[in-house]
Amino acid sequence: MAMQSPSRVFLSFRGSDTRNNFTGNLYKALIDKGICTFIDDNDLERGDEITPKLVKAMEESRIFIPIFSANYASSSFCLDELVHIIHCYKTKSCLVLPVFYDVEPTHIRHHSGSYGEHLTKHEGRGESLQP
Repeated sequence: MAMQSPSRVFLSFRGSDTRNNFTGNLYKALIDKGICTFIDDNDLERGDEITPKLVKAMEESRIFIPIFSANYASSSFCLDELVHIIHCYKTKSCLVLPVFYDVEPTHIRHHSGSYGEHLTKHEGRGESLQP
């Protein structure tokens, strides 16, 4: 019987909000348990695009953990990742486990609060948030 590769977990997060606290601790805990986990080590600047390495990591992942923090939606990069996560969820039945870090889930669902403000700015630039 062929061995299956371990489930790969992909963490999507706003670095300035959670990299050095919640996300960093979650990553360490998953790695310590032997769970193959991808975390982007680079602090990407606004306007950066998803790299081929990042796309490959997303394509190889079976579990996605988007960590919705106060400024997650301010990053077009995070939103691009989220679009790709939704695509993987719909086409490959991947598991998505959202974490709401210091934000109300209803603000995300109803595009209110800081999420409403950030998404309105992206729409004003003509960016599409559709997969």
